[in-house]
Amino acid sequence: MQGNLPPEAQEKLEELQDLQDTAQQVATQKQQAESQLQSAKTALDELDEIDEDTTMYREVGELLVETSYDDAEEDLDEKVENLELRVQTLEKQETRVQDQFEELQEELQNMLGGMGGGPAAGGMGGPGGD
Repeated sequence: MQGNLPPEAQEKLEELQDLQDTAQQVATQKQQAESQLQSAKTALDELDEIDEDTTMYREVGELLVETSYDDAEEDLDEKVENLELRVQTLEKQETRVQDQFEELQEELQNMLGGMGGGPAAGGMGGPGGD
């Protein structure tokens, strides 16, 4: 079907496919950030259960280096804060990409003027389809 489309429509279709790729990348990054965030929150919760005098270590490259309770807590707090911000940013980016996708899809449908692209054309596989 792509070969029968006008050049402008083919261009819009390629843009849609690029947006789908972008949406997938953003979703993957968001999932990774959420996983890291959950892990950091769990570590912070576990830290609350540990006696402050306990000898603690943190990983630096391939080494374990002794660290204080306060430093460990501060590092984890900062990590949680940064990851929460990262997740929020990725959620906004996800929304932007979804909006762009829907707008472009509508432009393509209008351009094709109903060439079999009625209300069911949403089946093109939008980025928010999970």
